[in-house]
Amino acid sequence: MRVAICGGGVIGACTAYFLSRRGADVTVVEGTEVAAAASGKAGGFLALDWCADTPLDALARRSFELHAALTNEIEGDWGYRGMTAYSGSVVSDSDPRRREKSRLDWLSNGVLVASRLSTPDTTAIVHPFKFTSAVMQAARKNGATLRHGRATGIVRDTHEMTARGVDIDGRVLEADAVVIAMGPWSLLAAEWMSLPAVYGQRSPSIVYDTGTDVPPHALFLEYEEGNGNVVSVEVFPRADGSTHITALSDVVPLPVDPAVVKPEPEAIDRLQAISERLSPVFRADRIISRQACFRPLTQDGLPLIGKIPRSPGVYVATGHNVWGILNAPATGEAMAELITGGAAQRIDLASFDPARLPPLDPSLLRTS
Repeated sequence: MRVAICGGGVIGACTAYFLSRRGADVTVVEGTEVAAAASGKAGGFLALDWCADTPLDALARRSFELHAALTNEIEGDWGYRGMTAYSGSVVSDSDPRRREKSRLDWLSNGVLVASRLSTPDTTAIVHPFKFTSAVMQAARKNGATLRHGRATGIVRDTHEMTARGVDIDGRVLEADAVVIAMGPWSLLAAEWMSLPAVYGQRSPSIVYDTGTDVPPHALFLEYEEGNGNVVSVEVFPRADGSTHITALSDVVPLPVDPAVVKPEPEAIDRLQAISERLSPVFRADRIISRQACFRPLTQDGLPLIGKIPRSPGVYVATGHNVWGILNAPATGEAMAELITGGAAQRIDLASFDPARLPPLDPSLLRTS
């Protein structure tokens, strides 16, 4: 079976890997580079049970299990390790608690840890770019092909309208099935088929070289600025000695080209000031990257995973929001089962069926 996957991010890579394990002839089509967008610039945080009591629970639990298993199945080191997560707050300079010592000795005074959210048995982290790259390389070792190009449409049989390939820069890539896994850029496929809206939320971040100065403590903090505004800040130390800090997400028009995505300088300046307030470890001279990425969201907050209505042979896997890195392995496994066997076996995909949402009117597409 020939499968064309449009998108070389973590969802596309995991889908390619699990399809290649089932003997499919896979081609991944990527317009820029593997893990060029959120799959390379996200935090990489993983959680076993943080989606409990939601439709995502089974997907997250299976994916958390697969993340651990893949460390023994795939060559490479993407820094998988368990970690402890904490919640807390950062008080303003005028708050009497400003001089209060933090419960975690690597944090500055006034960074108040309220509770432990998890243990290393239930939360972990990976380096997202290294993970996505390793999974894609494993798929290629299994026979998958990575092709550079831009998908511009689905090629269909004129009689039954069944997909027979995808148009890549004016040339047809023959395929028995086509998977749309382009993150927020999947919305461009609404011009080719009946697809629900996918939105992009921009998330700026700063990556620091912190070496061994920061222990495996993920932080979820409410930061009180001097003007009274409260900002949610997330801190993710990785096994390779880098620490990813993010906050100040916003919604802006999605650029057509993922390669041109950049953070707003004002947002990065604010984020840097916040980071320096958290700990003396986060110094300007230790900054590795100032960056931004767009996370894919849907109207109801759940991903689109499954067959596209009225488009035989076409599938979609996108809209995972903040849980893209976590839920990629189970999504890829379910997609492989669905495409090659007709149904996902380990995960019930009913809650993620694209048919649950109205299709986007292509005339409403707005990109810059």
